Amino acid sequence: MHDIADLERRGVPGVFVASSVFVDAAQKQGEAIGFQPERLFVEHPIQDRTDDEMITIADKAFDALVERITSGS
Repeated sequence: MHDIADLERRGVPGVFVASSVFVDAAQKQGEAIGFQPERLFVEHPIQDRTDDEMITIADKAFDALVERITSGS
């Protein structure tokens, strides 16, 4: 989250991407640092996924990620 805040200050758009288990943690961290970036949450867990499963997750998230980066919505 700090990295995205730094990028935004420099004029570079960023999106916070994490698995769905981190929704509350992301909200609380954003509140703590006074920054609420665009966010995208993917299905959880991801740590034990195969390469093919990760590609599927990324493919599902791609359009939403591009939308958030380019339009801020």
